[in-house]
Amino acid sequence: MQKSLILTLAGIALAFAATPGRTDDLTIAVVGPMTGPVATIGEQQKRGAENAAALINEAGGVIGKKVKIVVEDDACDPKQAVTVANRIVGNRIKFVAGHACSGASIPAADVYAENNIVMISPASSNPILTEKGNQTILRLYPRDDAQGAFIAPWIAEHFKGKKIAVMHDKSAYGRGLATVVKEKLNAAGVTEVIFDGLNAGEKDYGAVVSKLKSLGAEVVYFGGYHTEAGLIRRQASDQAYNLTLIMGDSLATTDYWAVSGPAGEGTIFTFPTDPRRSPAAAKAVEQFKAQNFEPEGFTLFSYAVVQAIVEGVKRANSDDPAKVVKALKSGETIDTVLGPVKFDQKGDIKDPHFDINVWHAGQYAPIAN
Repeated sequence: MQKSLILTLAGIALAFAATPGRTDDLTIAVVGPMTGPVATIGEQQKRGAENAAALINEAGGVIGKKVKIVVEDDACDPKQAVTVANRIVGNRIKFVAGHACSGASIPAADVYAENNIVMISPASSNPILTEKGNQTILRLYPRDDAQGAFIAPWIAEHFKGKKIAVMHDKSAYGRGLATVVKEKLNAAGVTEVIFDGLNAGEKDYGAVVSKLKSLGAEVVYFGGYHTEAGLIRRQASDQAYNLTLIMGDSLATTDYWAVSGPAGEGTIFTFPTDPRRSPAAAKAVEQFKAQNFEPEGFTLFSYAVVQAIVEGVKRANSDDPAKVVKALKSGETIDTVLGPVKFDQKGDIKDPHFDINVWHAGQYAPIAN
């Protein structure tokens, strides 16, 4: 019986020691849509974080710790995101690089804030995420109100006199971005022919396309993701309906062209100035190219989130979340693959910059704006 008790206690000790976040590592949970329609984004998050951690560890880690990446899948679903967040709390992980989709990030952030966990999103852009005032919630990515305020005046100027429709996919991200664009268009004197939502995940948007065509919409701004956008553009082409599709940052993936095919030609979208062109990203880009992986989309933003967390820990000389947040919000510049960045007191990055990109022959590139 004594031997059995010893074995039991040994087993408990082993399980306790193996729990994520309870080792001498600096554990960072990377959370995003690893499965589902926008799993491309999750893969970008994972690759970015893992490569950043590898380089940091090669250089000796931070305050005597190695960076350990734990990957979690929220499938871009709010309920699953909360489940994942609670699991991270249970595993005593102090830092989260994620989530990606705003609809998942916003409810998960409440869990993290209540448990003093630092969350830095590399992709979520809905303003609500940081407007709630949760001190441990940050994002290394521009907000929708900044993105909408940037693109709406450009649309008003470049498509003056055209009939413009504004659509969204009813998600926190899509609806939020479309709403900002609508408001800014209205402020510029443009009234949309329709502002409406569609149901994400369907395979046929023929009825939506027919409605837009009947309204004479020449330009469609769509707040949503590449899966629905690709179908809309392709099915518009099937109806011989030549529209100009304009979107936000979710279109920075070659998966869009895989859905739209040649019908995607000329599609326009905004995205933060491509960090791949930054001298600060040169070494990281080489790292990815050696792995035959193109660090497009949110890859380098995820990389930068891990860098920011590690720099916060280094400056605080501690992995205490409150001290790390204080260091990150100190107003001092943080060097990342995105270039130098600063957080404001809300947890947003200061002075974001955007490109206007256009799809051509299966690739996208910035245009002069």
